Amino acid sequence: MSTDPLIVFTPSGKRGHFPVGTPILTAARQLGVDLDSVCGGRGICSKCQITPGLGDFAKHGVTVAADALSDWNAVEERYKSKRGLIEGRRLGCQATVQRDVVIDVPPESQVHKQVVRKRAEARDITINPSTKLCYVEVEEPDMHEPSGDLERLVLAIETEWGIENVHADLHILQALQPVLRKGDWKVTVAIHLGDEENAPRIMHIWPGYYEGTVYGIAVDLGSTTIAGHLCDLLSGEVVASSGIMNPQIRFGEDLMSRVSYGMMNAGGAQEMTQAVREGMTALITQIATEGGVDKRLIVDAVFVCNPVMHHLFLGIDPFELGQAPFALATSGSIRLRADDLGLNIHPSARVYLLPCIAGHVGADAAAVALSEAPDKSEDLVLVVDVGTNAEILLGNTEKVLACSSPTGPAFEGAQITAGQRAAPGAIERVEIDPVTKEPRFRIIGVDAWSDEDGFTAAAAASGITGICGSGIIEAIAEMRLAGLLDASGLIGSAEQTGSARSITDGRTHAYVLHDGSAHGGPRITITNPDIRAIQMAKAALYSGARLLMDKFGVDTVDRVVLAGAFGAHISPKHAMVLGMIPDAPLEKVTSAGNAAGTGARIALLNRDARLEIEQTVHRIHKVETAIEPRFQEHFVNASAIPNSADPFPILNSIVTLPDVSFNSGGDTSGGRRRRRRA
Repeated sequence: MSTDPLIVFTPSGKRGHFPVGTPILTAARQLGVDLDSVCGGRGICSKCQITPGLGDFAKHGVTVAADALSDWNAVEERYKSKRGLIEGRRLGCQATVQRDVVIDVPPESQVHKQVVRKRAEARDITINPSTKLCYVEVEEPDMHEPSGDLERLVLAIETEWGIENVHADLHILQALQPVLRKGDWKVTVAIHLGDEENAPRIMHIWPGYYEGTVYGIAVDLGSTTIAGHLCDLLSGEVVASSGIMNPQIRFGEDLMSRVSYGMMNAGGAQEMTQAVREGMTALITQIATEGGVDKRLIVDAVFVCNPVMHHLFLGIDPFELGQAPFALATSGSIRLRADDLGLNIHPSARVYLLPCIAGHVGADAAAVALSEAPDKSEDLVLVVDVGTNAEILLGNTEKVLACSSPTGPAFEGAQITAGQRAAPGAIERVEIDPVTKEPRFRIIGVDAWSDEDGFTAAAAASGITGICGSGIIEAIAEMRLAGLLDASGLIGSAEQTGSARSITDGRTHAYVLHDGSAHGGPRITITNPDIRAIQMAKAALYSGARLLMDKFGVDTVDRVVLAGAFGAHISPKHAMVLGMIPDAPLEKVTSAGNAAGTGARIALLNRDARLEIEQTVHRIHKVETAIEPRFQEHFVNASAIPNSADPFPILNSIVTLPDVSFNSGGDTSGGRRRRRRA
């Protein structure tokens, strides 16, 4: 039995015997304990802070005396006086073991820190980035043993950090010699750790000990919007988030329109590639400015996108994705350099694109799978990423199915008469009194409802400008609940509905949600073409989900997760009244926010997650809606509000849907239609 002192690390529980005088950091490294250090144990970076225990630890069979560690030293005193050190903390590189001791490694001292997600069902993100900062001391040149400065730097990295076969690009070689001499042969290097395809590579070099950090960007490249998150790669903190409209919209609002543009116009695909890359340049500039970050310090980037955007971003003509069998140029993950894509970040920054699942289920769906992990769910979960092209996942630990459904841009306010993007002044919440048929609403940027005191004054700055996606969904669902709209999607006349807000609009009717014309503002109406656009979008969404349920052999799901930036703002009750999602308990319908963006951020901050999703994608079974005969049947049924065939018993136990029909020829009495099948 060893007579050397025992060191027990918490929370890992790792333990081992070490000779008296062994630095705690050294012991941690030998045991594989997660204790951070950039300076390599030289007392410079202070990232290896630890908290020694004192007293009896029956669980570990250890009694820790006051002199279990070496005395407080001058390095620790200097650090405490300059920057402060939490009472009871020591530096792991300075404190040495003298007797048995229990050492706690606080979260901020762990290399693989966790960024805690707010939702209980979501996984935390373990910080394990692909780029690492290392402080090294390099041997000075010697005429008797000639070697290049780079070779001695690489040797120092291997000797002090165990990172082998490190490479450097030309821009590093060009800056190397003055930096080494300025730092008196002590430098900090940012090293991309590499993978199975690429060797480790020096990304950046600073003289002396660099106290800053490096950054990465995670981007969800969508059909309509491009959203990016600028992250501190060492802490995992999101420094800035921003989004822009995808400039490709001018070539077509939906993906197939863009594929057609490329097919019908010589050089069309190259035009769209240039447009999206210019948009990416603008986003990166915007987000770096907001975060106050030098773009040259952005050394890693992860992108997720649907297959058409994936190909256009890479400069690949998406022609084959426009026809069966919808073949991808590549479905695997892709590793590139930033300058391959013309990105205005660090020239040697590494770029990672998540794998695509199949022809129309892309890297964005893979990112949702990484974020929401349906394959790790014990209950059957339906994940719906609501967007211009919806990605749908259904699964549990048994299996995961996936499909895409072309919903179009209606959910995002496009193709809607008074529709607009979610911006100050847009109506986002709607309620309609079922008796008086009078509406009230809330607009983005104002907390009060339109019938509450203070609303008019608060809304004066932005005005009431239109209606966004969540607003249109609530408005139509509320019209259905109030008897202004029948199951087929027809708006009743004033006589049929008993409301003067139902006005004639050509051969159909419209509902006046807000009339600001007396004050120079717009008249915001919900028209039958608006209803039809939402019906088509929601029918596509529901049919995709229903098709996956057929393939799974189930009629119900345990829970529903609404993903996508827009999905975060959808009311579960109103979504179910519309028939966007399958019948489920409302408390089991939750929002995941931009899950694709979160998946991109996980892949950015944790290099192991990249391997995980590459393996997961191979286990996801793709269902192609375009060739499934039952898709059209489900689509026709789902065109009704909520559905002409599926019964929705849970919804019917919560709300009462008026049994009205306005397709009655000359009948203006609101003739009753045949009751839906229960």
